[in-house]
Amino acid sequence: MKRTLPVTLLLCLLPAIAKADNAGEAAGMQLVEARRIWDKARHNAFTDLIRFNDRWFCVFREGRGHVSPDGALRVITSKDGNKWESAALITSDNSDLRDAKITETPDGRLMLAGAEAMNEPVSYKHQSLVWFSDDGRTWSAKHEVGDRDNWLWRITWHQGKAYGLGYGCRRDNYGVRLFHSTDGLSFDTLIDKMAVEGTYPNESSMVFLADGTCYCLLRQDGRPNLGVVGKSSPPYTDWSWKKLGMRIGGPHMLRLPDGRFVAAVRLYDSPVRTSLCWLDPETATLTEALKLPSGGDTSYAGLAWHDDLLWVSYYSSHEGKTSIYLAKVKVAAP
Repeated sequence: MKRTLPVTLLLCLLPAIAKADNAGEAAGMQLVEARRIWDKARHNAFTDLIRFNDRWFCVFREGRGHVSPDGALRVITSKDGNKWESAALITSDNSDLRDAKITETPDGRLMLAGAEAMNEPVSYKHQSLVWFSDDGRTWSAKHEVGDRDNWLWRITWHQGKAYGLGYGCRRDNYGVRLFHSTDGLSFDTLIDKMAVEGTYPNESSMVFLADGTCYCLLRQDGRPNLGVVGKSSPPYTDWSWKKLGMRIGGPHMLRLPDGRFVAAVRLYDSPVRTSLCWLDPETATLTEALKLPSGGDTSYAGLAWHDDLLWVSYYSSHEGKTSIYLAKVKVAAP
């Protein structure tokens, strides 16, 4: 006799793991699996992902809401990407910790970056922070980096130096500033205000090529609100910018081993979603390739290439509660 699971149990099991059909395959990407990996806080969001010492580390913000005074940065780890455990929780008594990013430093340590939004009125509202760890579990004290009220969004290492764009958090200092550092602790300004058209450029992702060429994918809000792509060569004091044909949020990009660029972004045309896109940085062409299981409050992906798969961390509220997801994507050869 066949045994049938109760409908309520099926509804509980179905959202945990989503497997793809052939959606996106025609565009060169196929979703192998999307798995919910963390949902223990009321609001779990703003992710990044790295493979370090044969383990996965995913970082994100936990809090009571999308913006709340109790924001903390959670670090979780996994050997295989299936079973995850907490490695650390970084908290603050007087600020909302936000938008965790994680990288490996040239000397082989993990570097966690984020920003704090102060809960009580002080002379500033936002301060960028970094922490360091040898194992992802024990972290240093916080270090203030960049300039106050200028959000150093994502730090990228290239040839022993750290680079990042910071964006102004107040209406009187909107604009993006290019920082660099040799140690990840002391950041100097390369460009005080980059010549990007628009009233509110902000979140960014940078990729460096072997010849030193740097590409930057940049979010724009205000007017206009279409994303842009920048290009520069050493010493990165002169940039050219081209407009994308769409609005994007939470941008991140990765260059695949075959040389193609993949971008993970929030797309705003209905329905709002987190999608993987092909990016041609020379023509500023962004082409949607694969919609990830997502919707509502969603985006802010981490990207990693491992075992011939694209691994993507992101957050979404499409199943009700805002939770952290991990997707594995097969990418067809060009």
